[in-house]
Amino acid sequence: MSLSYAHGACDIPLLGETIGATLTRAAETHPDGEALVECATGRRYSYRALEREVDTLARGLLAAGITAGDRVGIWAPNCAEWVLVQFATARIGAILVNVNPAYRTHELAFVLNQSGIRTLISAARYRSSDYAGMIESVREQCPALEDVVLLGDRRWAELLAGADRVSPADLTEATRALSFDDPINIQYTSGTTGSPKGATLTHHNILNNGYMVGELVGYSAADRICIPVPFYHCFGMVMGNLAAVSHAATMVIPAPTFDPAATLAAVATERCSSLYGVPTMFIAELGLPGFSDYDLTSLRTGIMAGSNCPIEVMRRVVTEMHMDEVSICYGMTETSPVSTQTRVEDPLERRVATVGRPGPHIEVKIVDPQTGRILPRGETGEFCTRGYSVMTGYWEEPAKTAEVIDAAGWMHTGDLATMDDEGYCAIVGRIKDMVIRGGENLYPREIEEFLYTHPAIADVQVVGVPDPLYGEELCAWVRRQPDTVLDADGVQAFCRGRLAHQKVPRYVLFVEEFPMTVTGKVQKFEMRRVSVERLSLRLSPESAAAS
Repeated sequence: MSLSYAHGACDIPLLGETIGATLTRAAETHPDGEALVECATGRRYSYRALEREVDTLARGLLAAGITAGDRVGIWAPNCAEWVLVQFATARIGAILVNVNPAYRTHELAFVLNQSGIRTLISAARYRSSDYAGMIESVREQCPALEDVVLLGDRRWAELLAGADRVSPADLTEATRALSFDDPINIQYTSGTTGSPKGATLTHHNILNNGYMVGELVGYSAADRICIPVPFYHCFGMVMGNLAAVSHAATMVIPAPTFDPAATLAAVATERCSSLYGVPTMFIAELGLPGFSDYDLTSLRTGIMAGSNCPIEVMRRVVTEMHMDEVSICYGMTETSPVSTQTRVEDPLERRVATVGRPGPHIEVKIVDPQTGRILPRGETGEFCTRGYSVMTGYWEEPAKTAEVIDAAGWMHTGDLATMDDEGYCAIVGRIKDMVIRGGENLYPREIEEFLYTHPAIADVQVVGVPDPLYGEELCAWVRRQPDTVLDADGVQAFCRGRLAHQKVPRYVLFVEEFPMTVTGKVQKFEMRRVSVERLSLRLSPESAAAS
């Protein structure tokens, strides 16, 4: 009997250096190579120019009194300055705190205080978000916050000008004192249950994760990576920026936030070879009027992550977007983020039915959530991972850290998964998302995959809702394809005879969109809450569906 344990054995050594050293290496080996392109403004940086701008900002931060271990927050949509701040803080050992662009005052104050941010670098505003106003409204509640720097404002210019007071030799001395095991980044989890927790990550964690993700899709200095996913999340700043810089590839920012037309225009204009996104982003791009007018023939690869991809969407990504080598990644903020990844040679079925094999130097096991024992291959249990990628812990929360990282160093993800005989893992769902109906475990992913095959269903998510008889019942949220007709009876009729009766959704809600995080992950806890409200749960058993 084979157990559900696999190790990403690999001949590629880990990088034993800081993020700043990696940037220097790229600037030395490819000084004239294009490092960063910001499509909205037309700004372009070679690696030599990017390093120069980063060092100016790093010296400015030193002049402002920021030193190793101090927390510097960044609150902005994707822009060139975000990248400069990311690498400048790493240069001097300051800990970058990513602030979610969607936060409002309560969440902002929590993060400022919990992490102890000394300096907050922020956009003044973006679209309907008045960042400057929100900062002022909470500033008195945040005693650790000493300085606020608004991008493009007087204070930003002063920060850069302060570089004149710190010599390049002083910066060199500061960087030499750093260790690649130093914490360099705090990223707050979504906080679906209670307050967000600050995953604390080192140079070694995130630099190597970005590097290994890039290795598995074959990055080189010739690659140009279109990054429409947010920098505040690991997908953007690690799998995007750090994967690029560790290979001296080009980072392309198509727009401040996701815009499907701007993304495809950036791919076409900048001749990008790689494109990132969650499945909903690719669905939006494929659904654009005039999609076929964009020249996407430069694409060969990319990363799809965040949620499961329907096989029909994957087929179109491969054939119509020319992404033959697109890779599926799975992980979480606490693991830098990628734990498993499909390889470019994997068949299409592997890339939709699984999330790949463990990444280089990463261990994975599937355990019984109750006993912690490793399960036989093919059985469903909790996905656990161990290796260089696991965070040092939640910032100043040792008790919460101990809840997820055990004494042997395994990160318990809370995800339900299986492992096959070749070590490929499939994510069945969250332990908290598993629906227990009449004592039987039901996995929403299985039902969602089946419903995706209905020609009138564009997207679907399944959650459990309370039921007085069975404990829980299934509720499907359905987005119809344009110009199609489908009702709840039709959804249930499609399931009957094809799925076991207990897997047929009791309730069906038709929606235009799902509640999502900024990174494109579906918020099932919010779906459950809304479902309870919309259904009132006083429905009689005979009232089988609502639309």
